Amino acid sequence: MIHVSAIIAAGGRGARFGADRPKQLLSVGGRPILQRSVEAFLTNDRVHDIVVALPQELVVAPPTYLTHARVEMVVGGERRQDSVSNAFARVAARADVVVVHDAARPFVSAALIARTVDAAAEFGAAIAALPARDTVKRADRDRIVVGTLPRHEIYLAQTPQAFRTSVLRDALALAAGADATDEAVLAEQAGHAVHLVDGDPRNLKITTPDDLAMAEALLGAATTAGLRIGNGYDLHRLVAGRPLILGGVTIPFDKGLEGHSDADAVCHAITDAILGAAGAGDIGRHFPDTDPAWKDANSIELLRRSASLVRAAGFAIVNVGVVVIAQKPKLLPFVDAMSGNLAGALGIARGEVSVKGKTNEGVDSTGAGESIAVHAVALLSK
Repeated sequence: MIHVSAIIAAGGRGARFGADRPKQLLSVGGRPILQRSVEAFLTNDRVHDIVVALPQELVVAPPTYLTHARVEMVVGGERRQDSVSNAFARVAARADVVVVHDAARPFVSAALIARTVDAAAEFGAAIAALPARDTVKRADRDRIVVGTLPRHEIYLAQTPQAFRTSVLRDALALAAGADATDEAVLAEQAGHAVHLVDGDPRNLKITTPDDLAMAEALLGAATTAGLRIGNGYDLHRLVAGRPLILGGVTIPFDKGLEGHSDADAVCHAITDAILGAAGAGDIGRHFPDTDPAWKDANSIELLRRSASLVRAAGFAIVNVGVVVIAQKPKLLPFVDAMSGNLAGALGIARGEVSVKGKTNEGVDSTGAGESIAVHAVALLSK
């Protein structure tokens, strides 16, 4: 399996947009453009790590959705290729393929990332592009037509653009003496053949306020029909001689949860929630307690596998909310660690995971301290 690293170019100020802040921080559909772009790669099973090139003030005080173990931040440069060069210097040494993507394209799909990566692995360099649909005219400075270009030869470049690491290294070696609009131009100048893969008309680049309005309309048309909500519930009895594991955190306590796996009820409830939202069954179907393979299994790993199943079915995990009902112990000191573990397993930002602890006011087995119950809800988008 090849190691794929991603570079998100987000170092610009968005001067053409005319906003009071970098355009990548503006929201579309209630979420920042930058967050959508980063999470498209963060939740992609083909991508192992991400380097984001940002304005310096964002590196110093990053938004919470960038504080992820697989995301590294660097200060961008004056030009696009300077930002990409800065990020490339921090790419993992073991990377076989590096994908470069504009932060201003928040709707990049998993399928588009995959076919660009595959083409780069095979050919060395590949870019997403759309064939021109309109007749293309060439004009002089007075806007007089001086020629008509053969439409079948014209393609409109998008990102992602992917390169074998050695090819991108060659391309960026030319960056200091060239002013290129993308890395493919530099790769061409370095003597490498750049292959085209089918782009996506929905992979819109947001450059102007009109583009933002179009993105909102595009998202509005797709989002409502594509949303799925799933509920999950789990309850385990507390017994002596077992560790208490919740959300991947081992909590000091004199009892633990009884079960075939590690009995992490938080992970089990979330697993049922995301599988249910995707119409993919439940935890018992995929990891039955009659199978010795799952004896004492790490439930964080089961959750990670379930998230992969959900993404393979074409869904993105938007956010997850969890309520843990336990009379004892107090869970507040462990909530942040749980959120971090769960976010990592789900492939989403920590801020998209909410974990809350409640008591049962002395009622029933949970209130008597004999069991712990968990309710979870997950939102998925198609």
